[in-house]
Amino acid sequence: MRLHDKTCIITGAASGIGYRAACAFAREGAQVIAVDVNAHGLEELSAECEGIEARTVDVLDPRQVDALIGSLARVDVLFNCAGRVPVGNILECSPSDWASTFELNVTAIFRLTQAVLPTMLSQAGGSIINMASVISSIGGAPERFAYGASKGAVIAMTKSVAKDFAEQGIRCNAICPSAVETPSMTARIAAMDEPDTARQMFSSRQPVGRMGTPEEIAHLAVYLASDESRFTTGSAMVIDGGAKL
Repeated sequence: MRLHDKTCIITGAASGIGYRAACAFAREGAQVIAVDVNAHGLEELSAECEGIEARTVDVLDPRQVDALIGSLARVDVLFNCAGRVPVGNILECSPSDWASTFELNVTAIFRLTQAVLPTMLSQAGGSIINMASVISSIGGAPERFAYGASKGAVIAMTKSVAKDFAEQGIRCNAICPSAVETPSMTARIAAMDEPDTARQMFSSRQPVGRMGTPEEIAHLAVYLASDESRFTTGSAMVIDGGAKL
């Protein structure tokens, strides 16, 4: 019960890492506010895991973000997990691809963090967790131009918030995975011309010989949400099976 009595918001909770994090947080005693635009996925989450309050919210809409935060008496943890993974290099990146990637991967985090900070400051404490990636300022990957740029921005935002609010009891950290076998990753591989070859390629990027699992990333998120990590802030925590060694 490492998160007992903590109110935790998790975005992107209808699938993948956010889904598994919501279940893991609930098992540790948190009051989980699971947020996504995918109402059906949230229904499945609520049916599978107890202790979860599902909220259909579009994190791209500032009014919906403000309404979400304003409805909560306290917020101990914000896990910004919603995001997208566009494919392509700089020559293939359209202005709309660039804008939509930054709107969800970066601006949504800005809006949610800005909205929740006054509540956390009034409590003299809180933990903000941002989903970044090893494809960022840490390293590159083929055909991930807009994605890598957006995740580099997430790491920079994380460090800035951590520096500005550490003395007020606010912690802010980023999780930086390599390839994770989420439903979206599985669907992307299945849609490729040679799925078996693609799966082998994604797996071989990690020296451990496989992709990560959403549950493994969720375990790290639980640690960062809990008081066990109270001396940890401003970190970009790599969890990549050795991919960037």
